[in-house]
Amino acid sequence: MRLLEHESKRILEKYRIALPAGRLVGPGEPLAIDGPVMLKAQIPIGGRGKAGGILAAEDAEEARQKVALLLQSNLRGYIPKSVYMEEKKAVKQEFFLGVTYDTVAKAPVAIFSAAGGVDIEELAQREPALVRREHFTVGSRLPVHRAREIVADAGISGKLLLGLSPVLSTLAEIFLDYDATVAEINPLGLMEDGRLVALDCHLEIDDDAVSRHADIAALEKDTGRVEGERRTTDFEREAAGIDSLDHRGVAGRVIEFDGNLGLIIGGGGASLTAFDAIRSHGGRPANYCEIGGNPSVLKVRELTRLILSKPGVDKIAVIMNVVSNTRVDLVARGIVKGILECGRSPAETVAVFRVPGAWEEEGFKILSKYGIPIQGRTVSIDEAAKIAATKAN
Repeated sequence: MRLLEHESKRILEKYRIALPAGRLVGPGEPLAIDGPVMLKAQIPIGGRGKAGGILAAEDAEEARQKVALLLQSNLRGYIPKSVYMEEKKAVKQEFFLGVTYDTVAKAPVAIFSAAGGVDIEELAQREPALVRREHFTVGSRLPVHRAREIVADAGISGKLLLGLSPVLSTLAEIFLDYDATVAEINPLGLMEDGRLVALDCHLEIDDDAVSRHADIAALEKDTGRVEGERRTTDFEREAAGIDSLDHRGVAGRVIEFDGNLGLIIGGGGASLTAFDAIRSHGGRPANYCEIGGNPSVLKVRELTRLILSKPGVDKIAVIMNVVSNTRVDLVARGIVKGILECGRSPAETVAVFRVPGAWEEEGFKILSKYGIPIQGRTVSIDEAAKIAATKAN
């Protein structure tokens, strides 16, 4: 879940990171300002500045007109529901500070650059020496002395080094405390008076951890918070409800499409691979879906029933990567139960079942009992997708 800028800044404020004076404004609201301001459309996606979502205003009347303009704009697929008005700062130098998770090293990584205000990915490719990275462990966090080493490696010294290091260390605290996948301040501005101020920030919270944070969970439930060009369908809302039935695993992250082949897919990124493979073989998916983390029989059953309730869907494809954290027998049991409760034949409904992994022998026994063909780990995801697309067509 990506937080809006003003939501992220309230968290930074709790951790005593300095911010420009600012407030949220809505349509038609009278504005009183003492000087130049920045007006920032609140949308949960990057690149809004390039899309025209950040404007400057010199007085109250100009600010009022530009707020109205921003609230009527379509910015990268989102229509802003609010604008964050912030005092315009004279900045002497800009820095980039970030913390994310390195899936290869399986550890958090702190990132610092003395060249802030730019796309860090492009900068890292173009001038890698300007971007410093340092892995750290969750247990030891990122103490100030280690943050100081990272900043010093970028050529920063003196009072500026002493000022930047605690901000990077605190950002790592926020990252861990809020179960974030990304915590970023870009830019952190050095003011003429020597203060360091977070001019913009970006926080993304792990979807599976939102329930652990009451304040974030409340934001997620606020239907008036953001408005996308594409609205969530009733089908997708029902799927999300299935995923919240219990805490075990994931089964219900669904995007609806117009096809005739229902998909129950997952396994460490394999859902995207399977989806694309089915389309490349001429299949027409009725949905995109992610399952994993050992979902309960109940969740798999209800997801199966929901997908088969969609008009025109008479076959489903169950495809996952080789997984150790999801029991094949529980997935098989949930699929069969869901099909039977829809009054259908499992053998005729399952176009393909390719889920190799934990407890697969028990799962295959269940499939065999109901006449469902078994595709083991010798069958690739692409081959399974081709079988599914052929049967559905």
